[in-house]
Amino acid sequence: MLIENSPSNLDPRIGTDAQSERLHKLIFDSLVRRDEHFQLQPELAERWEIPDPMTYIFHLRAGVKFHDGRTLTSADVKYTLDTLISGKLRTARAAAFKPISRVEAPDPLTVVLHLTEPNSSMLWNLSDGAFGVIPAGSGDELARHPIGSGPFRFVSAIQDREVVLDRNPDYWQSPPNVARVRFNVVPDATTRALELRKGTADVAINAFPADTVLALMREPKLEVERAPGTIYMYLALNLRDPILHDVRVRQALAYAIDRQTIIKYLLRGMARPASSVLPPESWAFDPAAPTYAHDPAHARKILDDAGYKPAADGFRFHLVIKTSTDESARLLVVVLQQQFRDIGVALDIRNYEFATFYADVTRGAFQLYSLRWIGGNEDPDIFESVFDTASFAPKRANRSYYSNPDVDRLIADARSTTDQNRRKSDYVSVQQIVGRELPYINLWYLDNTLVHSRRLTGVHPESSGNYDFLRSAKITN
Repeated sequence: MLIENSPSNLDPRIGTDAQSERLHKLIFDSLVRRDEHFQLQPELAERWEIPDPMTYIFHLRAGVKFHDGRTLTSADVKYTLDTLISGKLRTARAAAFKPISRVEAPDPLTVVLHLTEPNSSMLWNLSDGAFGVIPAGSGDELARHPIGSGPFRFVSAIQDREVVLDRNPDYWQSPPNVARVRFNVVPDATTRALELRKGTADVAINAFPADTVLALMREPKLEVERAPGTIYMYLALNLRDPILHDVRVRQALAYAIDRQTIIKYLLRGMARPASSVLPPESWAFDPAAPTYAHDPAHARKILDDAGYKPAADGFRFHLVIKTSTDESARLLVVVLQQQFRDIGVALDIRNYEFATFYADVTRGAFQLYSLRWIGGNEDPDIFESVFDTASFAPKRANRSYYSNPDVDRLIADARSTTDQNRRKSDYVSVQQIVGRELPYINLWYLDNTLVHSRRLTGVHPESSGNYDFLRSAKITN
């Protein structure tokens, strides 16, 4: 399998990048797992109870083994959580478990969590990709040689070259069909395509520009499979800016963008228009959230009525968009520049190497930027991180500096209850409000595109774009 970069850390308590999380899911098991609608289902925990909002009781499966033969018990779950909440481990993941005051293991198959405050995302934070159970007593060596209980066992890793995993024949579910998976790190998309064409690689997912995917579709020894994905593209606006602070300007920009044309020609149809941060597969998605069809005449009228008249050069005002040097990002902003010009808005483009660009984004040094959410938008608690007043950058991810007391109240209410109907009602209201006020302009959800050799069967991309298809993959000769 071809991957673009090495995982940052294979310790599931530490690695938070997408590559690390996807490999964590193959090596480690979580207490619960996410289904196709991001509802939470049993995994290591056969069942659980929440007798009150501050107490979670998990009942574990019996007979689950770690890769080294040890039996997984409640002591391992307790140890994993204790290392996250003690403050001794330097990891960004610790914040998700801060509401836990203590963890009890009254018997080998029971784990009890006691919280300091209600937190409706606690179960999500204990699910696959966000959490993995490690053996009690594990130390720093876990990053170099991870031991989990998942479908694949760690064999070796060479930074910027490869990660090798073997099938776990003792997996408590059905073991994988393939005996070994070698994840080759190939940063360049053209080289990845050549590897597949030559037959020196078998599979890659979400690893190519749309034009390359179209070319690979014509290769007789390859197959391309697509599925609707959850990777969410958006345009962020800095509401501290005197122009973008005006909601009418933000709405005019939303009407100026021709999403369907961009999807058809730039993305080759491999995306769906977005109307929310949440993907349509989410249980909390609002299908009636406000949308903005391409209507430049209406956009011009909004700006005229708001007093933004064109100057002698034909422009009403100038805006600056920051982007990385990534080819797809540069192409997108050039198209936006043309579409904004049509409503009398000059869009000046500033390209930066990604680290510089992202540093500016995270500290709020921008007027406009475009980025994507990968996985983080599958949990509706993302609204707290990106739209709550208490989450302003650089502390959190509210980089638009958006503030609305009603949104803050709805988010707080949704986070304080485990009643899913009540949570959904709150999150639908949030989507209605931010859909009108536009701290983000929704663009699209990218499809998941899996390219594989014909000798590899039983592989189908899931909405999350993770590597779970390797569990069912088969090699035929």
